[in-house]
Amino acid sequence: MKRPNLPYLEFKTVKGRTYIYFRKGKFRERLPDDPDTEEFALKYWAIRNGKSKRIVKTTWEALVVSYYSCAEFKELAADTKKNYRRHCEDIREKNGSKDVRHFKRADALRVRDELKDTWSKANERITVLSILMQRAMDLEWVDRNPVANIRKLKGGSYQAWPADKLEAYERHCEEHGLSVARTIYELAIGTGQRLGDCVAMKWDDFDGEYMSVVQQKTGAKIDVYCPARLQTYLAGLPRRGKHILAKTATEPLGKRQVQKAVEDVREAIGVKEGDDRLVPHGWRYTAAKELADAGVDIATFKPSQGTRPLRWRRNMSRARIRKRRRNGRSRSGNETATNRESAKQIAKLHQGRGGKQRRNQRMINDFNMVRVEGLEPPRLAAPEPKSGASTNFATPAHSPAIGWFDAP
Repeated sequence: MKRPNLPYLEFKTVKGRTYIYFRKGKFRERLPDDPDTEEFALKYWAIRNGKSKRIVKTTWEALVVSYYSCAEFKELAADTKKNYRRHCEDIREKNGSKDVRHFKRADALRVRDELKDTWSKANERITVLSILMQRAMDLEWVDRNPVANIRKLKGGSYQAWPADKLEAYERHCEEHGLSVARTIYELAIGTGQRLGDCVAMKWDDFDGEYMSVVQQKTGAKIDVYCPARLQTYLAGLPRRGKHILAKTATEPLGKRQVQKAVEDVREAIGVKEGDDRLVPHGWRYTAAKELADAGVDIATFKPSQGTRPLRWRRNMSRARIRKRRRNGRSRSGNETATNRESAKQIAKLHQGRGGKQRRNQRMINDFNMVRVEGLEPPRLAAPEPKSGASTNFATPAHSPAIGWFDAP
């Protein structure tokens, strides 16, 4: 049973069965056994607010409970489900007894603006609020969704970490013996995978050269060649369980726990907030940029999942990483001439107005799409020139933003 994060709750286990009580001072009253039921929510808030005679059924508490039981929530990916649950529980704690029918668009805007310093969290909160209000519409509690079409905040984009910040991160981990923060960093930089995928990595997934990964977001199964630096780091890392980042003998550390370890280092080196803000997702772009700086051409990255034998896929992964290593880790922050030329070519696609600009943006999106099993981003082809007209469109050799590392 997942214990709700609500005050005044007391849990007592007798002969293997857990009982829940509302306890405040000398007052103590038993609550229903299942905290995810409407019955539990109604009784809890009735006792807490001293309004046991006036029961409102259209509360945020009841709405969250209803959402947890619906098919849309149960079909979410595990990480998405955990993230949405965090937001729902926060809403539940702050507004559990309030009537959903009184929620206005101005309230949603106020919630967003209160979280503006953490723009990604603000946007996630708006997303969850909109989903909950859509659920309220399905239950016929409200006639419209007041959160629909609220503009999301712009807080910057993911970017590769500059060399001095990478070095500062490593130095801080070494000076303070921060094994978790350093290990997730080495896995992410070395393999180019998302934090959730790195947290899930097991020792059995690593054969000394390759790391087998089933990407949580895409479902793609890939074998990533680990550079010598990562091989050496893992060789010296104690094995405390099945997972490289182990919590117990059989379970990995929680993703949130790992994120908190990284956040502490980011705060210490001054990249958590403000104009210098950098996020762990940027390590994926760091890996891509280093491949680009190594001169790896986009033609190297042919679709391989399901269309090429395992040995071919592994060899391609190893070849890319070795070329990156020969080039040396790029920490000067300087772009190669090839990168600058690619940047100019991509910039040209942003020019134009109206339909032309939208068409160009679609081409950029296709070019920068993440590679998953069986997919290949199309090359950027020059549009057909009008009679007597010339075109400056060209096919870039590569772009630092492309998700090269998602599949060999």
